[in-house]
This record gives sequence, C-alpha cells and structure tokens, in this order.
Amino acid sequence: MSDPLPEETVDVVVIGGGAAGLNGALMLARSRRSVVVIDSGTPRNAPAKAMHGFLVLDGMAPDELLRRGREQVRGYGGLVVSGEVVAVEPGAEGDLRFGVTLADGRRLTARRVLVATGLRDVLPEVPGLARHWGGSVVHCPYCHGWEVRDEPIGVLATGPASVHHALLFRQLTEDLVYFTGTTDLDADTRARFAARGIRVVDTPVTEVVDDGTGALSGVRLADGQVVARRVLAVASRLEARTEGLTELGLPLEELPDGVGRRYASGAAGTTDVPGVWVAGNATDLTAQVGAAAAAGALAGAHINALLALADTDSALAAHT
Repeated sequence: MSDPLPEETVDVVVIGGGAAGLNGALMLARSRRSVVVIDSGTPRNAPAKAMHGFLVLDGMAPDELLRRGREQVRGYGGLVVSGEVVAVEPGAEGDLRFGVTLADGRRLTARRVLVATGLRDVLPEVPGLARHWGGSVVHCPYCHGWEVRDEPIGVLATGPASVHHALLFRQLTEDLVYFTGTTDLDADTRARFAARGIRVVDTPVTEVVDDGTGALSGVRLADGQVVARRVLAVASRLEARTEGLTELGLPLEELPDGVGRRYASGAAGTTDVPGVWVAGNATDLTAQVGAAAAAGALAGAHINALLALADTDSALAAHT
C-alpha cells in the first residue's frame, strides 16, 4: 500500500521508512505536523528472519515491525509513499523549502527534511559469502549471537575491528577460528587469542563452501584445505546510503580503521545544512533497531520544536 503524494507543501519529508524514519514520522504526526515518509522498500535487515535486542519486540520479524510502524504513522494522519528519492533540492537562500523528486518523476515540496536512509553493508569479495548474508553469515553478536551459540564459528577478518569482533563471538562459542586473510595480527593479539582458545588461520580464504543442500559448511583456503564452519562472522564495511541526496551537501565523515562512512550529525540529528536532520544508521553506523528508533523520535521532536518557533515568528510578522 502506498499513499498518494500530496500536492501542497508539507511540514516534513522523511526519507527512509525504517525504524528511525517511521519513529520520527510518528512523533511529528502526533504533533499534528503534515509528514510524508518516502520508503524505497529495501531495508537493510530484509534477509533476517527476526529482530533481536529490542525490549518487548524481541523476536519480531522485521517486516512485521515496519508494517505496524506504517500503520501507526497513518493512524495519526501521516503518509507513507513507496518510491525512491533521486534528488533533493534546497530552496533559494533564506527559503527553507526543499524540492524532492522521485524516480518516477513525482515531486514533493517540504519545509524540513529528515534523512533516515540507513546504511549499506559492503562485504569482502569472497565467492559464496554474500549468498549466506543474513543467515549463516552474520555481523552483530547482539543481533544474531544467541541464535548461533555453541556453533563452530569462523571470523573473517576485514580490519582492526575484527579482533574485538572475535572476542565478542568467543563469548558465544568455544569453537572459534579467526581467519586473518590480508590483515596483520601482532604477537600480543595472537597470545590473547591463544589464551581464549581461539584458533588462528593465516592462509587466505578463497571460497565459502556449501554442504550440497545450500547450507554453509565451511571455507576453502588457498592451499585447498576446507575448514569446517557452520557460521561465519564478518565485520562488514558500513556506508551510509546517500543516493539522491548529493545536492543537499550533507557532510560525510570516514570513521577510523575502515569501519565505514556516515553522515556527520550533532545533537538530536542536527546537521550543518539548515532544515535537514539525520537519524538512525545513516549517522550512527552501529545502532541497533531500538537505538535507531529512539534517534528518529528525538529528531522528530526537535524538528517539531523548531517548526513551532518558526510558525510563531511568521505569525508575529503577519501581525506587525
């Protein structure tokens, strides 16, 4: 279901229909703001069967969370429109209005913008790896750890952050193998791994192997050896989704150790671009669903507060 795009200027357009975007829209709609959520329908956690680590809603299917969220936003008068944003144009200097263009040519004008586009996981280019992403290939010990406890787990190193990644997954299983790949592992880290019973394999991984039924069974090394594993943990590179937002000029920043790239933001999701806020994984790369939703709510409340001041200033000017 997709709502029609309004012809009149709305208070806020929310770009992204995940937890952050929907919760921001909910706060705005409950404040009687006209708000439109543009949802591309491509959530990051689409491959996952369940969402975890969110109090009360732990175990809920991601698509059910979004379905309920859209329903609640609509219940307060908000609109949720299916579409892909290809351009957002700021108004002339001093004019806090933004023109939003969708891929099918539809256009919308909004006084303020909340960017909640989420992020994209960039995986190592290992044949067979992407096929199991969100299933037997996991990234977050808090999102997936309980479900893979006690399994033979392998950690595919992608950078310095993978060392800590391994220690977190060691909490979940006694059978952990760390594949160094092209990363360096110093003597001190090797000693710490040995103390925790983490086996280190330095031979490069060339392929992820299936068991013939489609289930992950291990990894093949450059020397031909296959190391049996049921689960692989990968610290993917995390990159904020920026499609269609170039003209806004939002500043991006690279995080240390190659972790990823995010939109820079301040308190309540404020940015250096007047009239634009950002919330969720687009600016907080490691936020889980609950944290992303909370950030969206905070941004929505802040937007409403500043719109209230702007509306009062306009009303005063009209009476003088």
